[in-house]
Order: sequence, then structure tokens, then C-alpha cells
Amino acid sequence: MDAGTETSKITIDDKECALKPLDFKVITDRSADAETQRPTWSGRLEFVLATVGYAVGLGNIWRFPYLCYNSGGGAFMVPYLIMVFLCGIPLLVMEFTIGQYTRLGPVHALAKVCPLLKGVGLATVVISFVFCTYYNVLMTWALFYLHNSFRATLPWTSCNNTWNNIRNCSNSIIDNSTYQQSASQQFFDYRLLERSGGIEEAGGIRWELFGYLIVAWVIVYICIFKGVKSTGKVVYFTAVFPYFILFALLINNVQLPGAKKGILYFVTPVWSKLFEVKVWANAAAQVFNSLGIAFGSMISMASYSKFNNNIIRDALIVSFTNSFTSILAGCVIFSAIGYMAHIHHLPVENISTDGPGLVFVVYPEVISTMPVFHLWAPLFFIMLLCLGLDSQFATVEVAVTFIKDEFGPQILRFLKREELLTLAVCIICFLLGIPHVTKGGIYVFQLMDHYTAVVSLTFLAFFEVVAVCWIFGVPRISFMIARMQGRNPNIYFRVCWLLLCPILVLCILISSIIHYTPVHYGKYKYPVWAEWVGWGVSLVSIIWVPLGAIHEIYRHKGSLLQRLKTTTTPTLILEAEDPQPEKQKLNSPSFETLSTSVA
Repeated sequence: MDAGTETSKITIDDKECALKPLDFKVITDRSADAETQRPTWSGRLEFVLATVGYAVGLGNIWRFPYLCYNSGGGAFMVPYLIMVFLCGIPLLVMEFTIGQYTRLGPVHALAKVCPLLKGVGLATVVISFVFCTYYNVLMTWALFYLHNSFRATLPWTSCNNTWNNIRNCSNSIIDNSTYQQSASQQFFDYRLLERSGGIEEAGGIRWELFGYLIVAWVIVYICIFKGVKSTGKVVYFTAVFPYFILFALLINNVQLPGAKKGILYFVTPVWSKLFEVKVWANAAAQVFNSLGIAFGSMISMASYSKFNNNIIRDALIVSFTNSFTSILAGCVIFSAIGYMAHIHHLPVENISTDGPGLVFVVYPEVISTMPVFHLWAPLFFIMLLCLGLDSQFATVEVAVTFIKDEFGPQILRFLKREELLTLAVCIICFLLGIPHVTKGGIYVFQLMDHYTAVVSLTFLAFFEVVAVCWIFGVPRISFMIARMQGRNPNIYFRVCWLLLCPILVLCILISSIIHYTPVHYGKYKYPVWAEWVGWGVSLVSIIWVPLGAIHEIYRHKGSLLQRLKTTTTPTLILEAEDPQPEKQKLNSPSFETLSTSVA
């Protein structure tokens, strides 16, 4: 059979339940011409490593361990693993399906899936772009620490430095309940950040960090300037190397006195916590944020996969690896914290902390007390670089993919080479990241992270799930998977897409609204104008959802009901001979037949 010479036929009885598998014969052959329209990963392993690298980031190191011990220890694993199976894996398969079948970035793919909510696709690009402008600042800090870790004496272990405030500095780790600061905390505040009194005090640029920010963006550009061809090679190191370090640290840590006490504190269940709604909401949010749903990155990376790539297998690998890494990182972190609690005779809970402070304050001090710390310190910060860079690759690629899909020919006539387009995106992100390397940059960073990764993402995730799972519909998703894989998804996926995922995401959204707290950094409370700036940052992405819907309704004719029916009808031709969207004709008779049978 010549590739692409036959088409699949689908018939759906309107009276049949949406959960019933579609009864049709599918083909998975692609024409050679279609496969060359868009670059692809050199192999399946490259795609798996890239997506694992994106999902496994710094949040696995500092966010998950804190949530686990603060939400019932081992008991938190129960709602967490349930949410992985009911929400994480099905939504990851959904995004892989959309990207791989359409071979488009999130903007154009979601516009074809649900024209009414086409703004969701653009919003995911905006949120990813905003995210990568400040996320690389973490790489800047890691580079700064990496450079200082090669000194004969680690500079965050002593109070006898020019930046220390001698009056409240201690050479040992400090109980969280005291007003003193450890030498490590003062190194972070007064040497790395040269922190000002608040966001209203910018204090000028930290030129040392400015230089490291340039280096960080140069590294990112070198890794992605050839698109998936270069990124696919880099992830062999950046996605695998952190696991060698994590296992090495775990083996080293468990031999230290007090390590067992720290791990037990991490995993000991407090079963009463299971009856708190907030714990379940935290578990769902952690799964959702960790896998990067609604950032557009998974759709973008899947769009470079071959048409018959096994997306369900890859989604399972990514999900399980992500969860395993979170648990592994928790054991590494809390074994070290248990050791510190032992040598300083403090309770474990008085040492634990959340956020960047865990990896840039507590753990550097832990490393300084370990045998052969000159080896562990550089390796630890190289690991942080690898974890952060993988996530940064994916978010930058979302913006580059959108520009190429939307303005490719026009841009290339001006820039001549795609490498220059990637360079332009990196330069713009670098310039927008400069406020984060001022003396008040930590306050800007916290503000951006709170209103981008917490507030905006939840709204966009809800609208994406509604657009794909309910408006586009489970039968169409099943058809796409069957066309690519040769078989329908099982009942587990169809139930999750139809009922559980939308309900769970809605619960996360409601919970985030009910439990909303204004942004803060430690004991510092942001002024009102900063809160408004934060909501402005959120609206920069969220606003595209209603604007896209209004534009789509306005440009069609007829009554409001007719316009809504038109705008909720997909323009993606599932029966096309070649499913690559740029080759589809929207007036195809097969599309009319499919729309009638599936709607």
C-alpha cells in the first residue's frame, strides 16, 4: 500500500455513549512529503529525555519535599499518587495527542481544536514567555554559587566577611524561631542578592549577576539554536546527569548521623491530614504544575514527534519519572536536614524551609559540613543548572515555535536564518530579565512567580481542559490516538477526559480562589501598587482567552446561537488523507461528514 493513498473512515452513532470506543479501521502510514514539512526528533529517546527534563525541574527539589512534610508526610503520597493517575497522566496524553497529530504549536493547534477558545493557545505562549524571562535568574544564582564553590573555604560558612551583619550572624544553622541569621542566609541575602528593603527600592543593577545572566542565556542559546536537532543532543546530558548526583548524594547522606530521623520525618504519615481539602488541592496542583500542563511546552515538543510515536507509553514514562524524582529528591533533602538537626541539636521542622531558600541557603550549608565538600558543592550546583536548563529549553521553544508557525516566511525573509530568530527571542528575554538582577530583584522575582505560576496557570489550565475534553470531545481525541497508534485509548483515559480531569481542574481553580493569599517574601508585605502590577502580569496571559472568544464570535455571521455553534466546531480535519494541518482544506466534504457525525 502506498503511504497516504487510503483514508480512515469514522462513523459515530449519535445515540452511543461518548465513552464507547470508536469503531473504525485506522492507518498510521505517513507520506514522506508530509514528514519533511516539519523537523522531527532524531529518535524517540530524545523526545522522552526532553520532556522528562522539562517536567523534572527545580520544583521537584524544593517544592515537593516541603509540600509533603507540611501536608501529612507519607499520607500526602496517597492524594498525590491518586492525582497523578486521575489528572496528570490523562492530561499529559491529551497534550501529546494534540501536538503530535496536528504537528503545530499550542496557538494554532488549539485554534483548530476549538476556535471559540483559540485565545487559550496564545495565552499559553504568553505565560511561557513571561516564565522564561525570570526563570533563568535561578540559573544565574546557580552559576554564582558554582563559581564560589571552587574556593578553598566555602564563603557561606563564615560570618567573618565584609557582607556579614556580625550582630545577628551565626556560623551554625539557626532555629527558625530565632531572630538570628545563619552565615548561609546572609551570604544569600547580602552577597548574592545585596537585597534592598523592598520592591520600591530597586537599588541599581548587580553587575556581577548581570554578567552571569548573560552567561546563562548564552548557554541556553547554544543548546537550542538548531531547534530540536541541537536540544535533542543536549538532553542526553542535562536530563540524565542530575540522577547520578541525586543517587550519589542519597548514598552519601544516608550514612550520616541523623539522616534516618530526617527521612522518617519526611515520610511518616499523619493520616488526619487526608480529611483536609487543602491537602488534596495541593496534591493536584503539584502534579499539574510539575508536569507543565497549560504551559504549551508539551504540545510544542510533541509537535516535533513522528506521527506514529507511542504517546501513551511516553506519557507514562514522563509521569512516573517525574513522581519518582520528587520522592527521591525529598529523601536526599530530608536526610541532609536530619543530619543538620542532629549535629545542632534542633528539631527537623525548625530547619525545613520552602522555595529557593531550601536549595540556596539550607542545602549549601549542609554540603559545607559533609566530608569532601569540595566535590559535592560543585556537583550539586551543576545538577541545579541541568534541572533548570531543561525547563528553560522547553519554555523558550514555545515562543520560537509560535513565531515560526505564525510568521515563518515573513520572518525568514528578514532574518534569513532560523538561528537568528532564536537569538532574537533569547535577547528579548534577557532584557526583560534585567530587573531581576537589581538589588530589589528578589522581590520582582517573587511577584512574577506568584502571579504567573500560581494565579494565571490555573485559569488557563481550566479553559484548556474545557476546550479539548468537552468542546472538542472525547470521541475526537480517541480518533486521533487511534489514527496514530492503531487502537483506541482504553476506558480509563476516556473517563478521565470526560469527567474526572475537568472536575479536578475546576476544584483546583476554586480552591486557589478560596485560599488565595497576597504575595509576600518572608515577612515583607508588598505595597498595594505591586499587587496591582502582579494582577496585571496575570492578565497579560489570561486576557487573550476572552479576547479570542469575542473576536471569533464577532467575525462570524448569524444569530448568537449560530455563531456559538460555528465557533465550537473544530476546523481540524480528522479524516484528511494527510493529517498535517497545513495540507488540509477546510471545505473538504469529509470534514462536513465528520462534523455531522461527531458533533
